[in-house]
Amino acid sequence: MWADSAYKSFENDVLLDVAGYRNNVHKKGHRNKPLTEAQKAANHKKSKVRVRVEHVFGSMENEQGGMFIRSIGLVRAKTKIGLMNLAYNMRRFVTLNRMIPSV
Repeated sequence: MWADSAYKSFENDVLLDVAGYRNNVHKKGHRNKPLTEAQKAANHKKSKVRVRVEHVFGSMENEQGGMFIRSIGLVRAKTKIGLMNLAYNMRRFVTLNRMIPSV
């Protein structure tokens, strides 16, 4: 489970453990008890994974009309989501292709 520090609580830690999930929720600093350098480094490492996923959903939400799907039937909904994924991947390919230096 990957999440930011807003989801850090004892109850959530127990629920994740009982469900058998690996807990990758960010550590949270508190008043008069800031994060240690090791905790900051761990949060930074976790953020590198989360950012790739969140950018995809953020793109779908902001640039493609969001994940609210107005269709009848699961097949049509899956098709719409699949096309949104395809459009994101095509835009990402073009962006990454531009970054490759010309010979």
